[in-house]
Amino acid sequence: MRMVTGKIEYSEMVSLIQLQDALRQKYSEEMAMEQMRQFCLDSTSKEIQKKGMEFLFINGYLRELRSLIEKNKQSFDPSNRKWAEVYKIQLQLREGNYKPIEVLERINQIETNEPELLCLLEFAKVNIQFNMHSYHDLGNAICRYEELLPQIDDYFLVENFKIRYHLVTLTYTLMQNEIIMTRKHGYKLLNLTCNPEIQVETHIKLGESYTFDSYSQGMFHLRKALKIAKDNDMTSKIEFIEQTKIPFLAAYFNKTDNITTTNKSEQAHLEIMKGNYKKAIEILEQVPINTPFEKYYLGKAKQDKSLLIQSYKDFVYKRNDNFFCRLPLHELKIL
Repeated sequence: MRMVTGKIEYSEMVSLIQLQDALRQKYSEEMAMEQMRQFCLDSTSKEIQKKGMEFLFINGYLRELRSLIEKNKQSFDPSNRKWAEVYKIQLQLREGNYKPIEVLERINQIETNEPELLCLLEFAKVNIQFNMHSYHDLGNAICRYEELLPQIDDYFLVENFKIRYHLVTLTYTLMQNEIIMTRKHGYKLLNLTCNPEIQVETHIKLGESYTFDSYSQGMFHLRKALKIAKDNDMTSKIEFIEQTKIPFLAAYFNKTDNITTTNKSEQAHLEIMKGNYKKAIEILEQVPINTPFEKYYLGKAKQDKSLLIQSYKDFVYKRNDNFFCRLPLHELKIL
């Protein structure tokens, strides 16, 4: 790399991590990110074209990622084409428009011995599990990551994959009720990336981790997540935080003043904490009682042990969730 009329002239031999470090020394973080984005799109290097997709993906440049996926699909190199297919799956999972079984079939059809791709395919499988609220295999996935990461010799990819690793362990440790480790991974993530989507998700998980400990700490993280979501026009996240997460935490700590929501289940939760059991039951009769949370709310409203036991079993055996199973368990203990 060398300076040309105030700009950095890029060599195709430079690695992404070398370029990133050089840009951060010269420019603001925002300008460095913009230069990196453009470099990934313009580079003729087959390696940069592959690894550039990771930079674009992890930093939320999804429009540019689509463009680079198409470029890799047209490559004469079979490895580049395979990477393009894997990132096409990653993009589809990020956007949430997919059928889990169909995507799993596509994942299983990809044959590779490249540790980078094997790691990415593991991430894809875990993403599907998250969306299906199935956390049983997360421990095994974490073990597979730990086996694969040392086999990757590209520092840039390793650092980015560590972000994904911490995202998985953040959820896994919370579900395992390992709260200290959850917060450790959460704060690590906040220091590792400025990606607003990851920051929002991390603050939500940190907020949840205080469900049984501290209203103020939990709400601090949820408010932080909401601010980041609003600053970045993340409509679905804003609605999720405002209508589900904040009302849930407020209801659990019986801080119900001035709290409203369009979410029927959380409306019922608020009424329960106000002592309006009949109204809560009427609200819950308007929605299908499918999730362990809904069974918990109905069981609490009706003081029905069988519903609370079913909620507990669903949390533990269907979701492998040893954290939120404490909700019905606590209620059973006081009935």
